[in-house]
Amino acid sequence: MVPPRSSLAESLAPLGKAPVPPPRQPETAEPSGWAARLGRSGVPLLKACGLPTRGLLCDLRIADVSVERLLAEKCTAFVLGLLAPSVASLLYWGLTGAGLGWQLSALASVAMGGVLFMAPDLAVRSTARRRRQDLRHTLSVFLNLVVISLAGGAGIHQALQEASARPHGWGAAQLRRALTASEVGRSNVWHELGELGTRTGVRELTELASTVALAGSEGAKIRVSLEAKAGAMRTRSLTEADGAAQSATERMSLPLVVLFAGFLIFIGYPALQSVLAGL
Repeated sequence: MVPPRSSLAESLAPLGKAPVPPPRQPETAEPSGWAARLGRSGVPLLKACGLPTRGLLCDLRIADVSVERLLAEKCTAFVLGLLAPSVASLLYWGLTGAGLGWQLSALASVAMGGVLFMAPDLAVRSTARRRRQDLRHTLSVFLNLVVISLAGGAGIHQALQEASARPHGWGAAQLRRALTASEVGRSNVWHELGELGTRTGVRELTELASTVALAGSEGAKIRVSLEAKAGAMRTRSLTEADGAAQSATERMSLPLVVLFAGFLIFIGYPALQSVLAGL
């Protein structure tokens, strides 16, 4: 009836604590798209089977795709894969009067169903891979801008804010979100960047946080660490770009060989036909 009054120290104690951000809850909205709407009934069954896997969950968070939407699309794709060969076999039988056999139709249905069942996973992984690459590229630009600002006499926090305002895209938005969370929550900015690297699977961010933590709080050491990390990321980006260019060159070799062979056949066929006709 008469609760005890708290002391002044107990009332002021929560004001000095950093606010804890709420945990990010998975999306529970209704799946969007016709494929997701058709496959909603199969989502509980796929969840009971342990889908999606832990690695795919990280890709889903990066690609901003809900678990329900992915599982619904997988269910719809599997059903379509099972039905497509059977429908094609029936159409072929109706047009020609000859069937392909139930064994061949069943094998084609299982194979196509399995392939289409994995198609949504491949799409999510491809999106996550592109976004990770975008985050790495943005981080490289971000570090270079931070180093330039530090060389101009700016403080570490001012340099971080100025550098984060320049880039654009998904990766830049993630970096700005981490900096804002650090400022609002009064936490270490490098710890927030390390957490971002853990969530997204970009190890360059976690390595950056560890390197700066070892460097300490002195501005000169942090600047040297950031310069070394920026240089390493530039070298790696150039190496990856050169490797991609070399790979594209090698992939173009086979089409060129096939084109050259076709050209030789096109040139040599009339002469060969004339020789054979004269025999």
